[in-house]
Amino acid sequence: MSDVDARLFPGFQRRRISTGGAEINLVHGGKGPPLLLLHGYPQTHAIWHRVAPRLAERFTVVATDLRGYGDSSKPRGLPDHSNYSKRSMALDQVEVMQHLGHDRFAVVGHDRGGRVAPRLALDHPDRVTRLAVLDIVPTLTMYRRTTEAFARAYYHWFFLIRPEPFPERLIGADPRFFIEQNMGSRHAGLSAFAPDAFAEYVRCFSDPEAIHASCEDYRAAASIDLEHDEADLERRIASPLLTLWGRKGIIERCFSPLSDWQERAESVDAKALDCGHYLPEEAPDALLEELFTFLS
Repeated sequence: MSDVDARLFPGFQRRRISTGGAEINLVHGGKGPPLLLLHGYPQTHAIWHRVAPRLAERFTVVATDLRGYGDSSKPRGLPDHSNYSKRSMALDQVEVMQHLGHDRFAVVGHDRGGRVAPRLALDHPDRVTRLAVLDIVPTLTMYRRTTEAFARAYYHWFFLIRPEPFPERLIGADPRFFIEQNMGSRHAGLSAFAPDAFAEYVRCFSDPEAIHASCEDYRAAASIDLEHDEADLERRIASPLLTLWGRKGIIERCFSPLSDWQERAESVDAKALDCGHYLPEEAPDALLEELFTFLS
């Protein structure tokens, strides 16, 4: 257990588990029904440090670094980006949970993790008991309904999918500057992030392999993931789904989370929280209240 993880996740243990396509870094702790937490871009499992210890009072919490992020392995992207498809990244998580002895579990995903989580629920419906997605609507919906306001706020969606090595070279020139600009330009600015957590984001993202991997994540989202989503348009997520988003963020302004997710899931609850994009760090108490109600 690193000193940072010990401070951010008291009482948790750190593990590294090999899957069929990657090695996944994680922390886990608590007792009760299993709960998997999946972070977003350009972050790590550290995003959950304000909620995971309290969730661990009622749940066995597993907070992983997605393939390509944090201290998980970062394989080179394949020509078709399939090893960074949400299907591949979701399978990592199924194998991790199975290794830990959890055949069925709830999932909460923020941002990129919120894209892995629905794919996990679609590909492995017998695994997911409940699903919560934070500050996103389906990827296919977001691309199909792109507006000027969305493109300006989510410019990185279109920058990161440029062919290698264009974004990698530009970001790699000053990774800290990029991450400060990317995360600090949102509603709460950089004040939303604890120093230890933000230092972890910068440390991990400064690795050139992480920069490449994160670009591959977005390249997959704009190619093979859309193919998978289009193939599944007639299928719906069977597990109960909760969608939460920040009232002061771009999802609120550009999309309709409740109806957008009702097109993809059989049962949807929805609520806007009084914050921006980073719900686990900007509004941990409000998030916990909603999660405890939904997951119980």
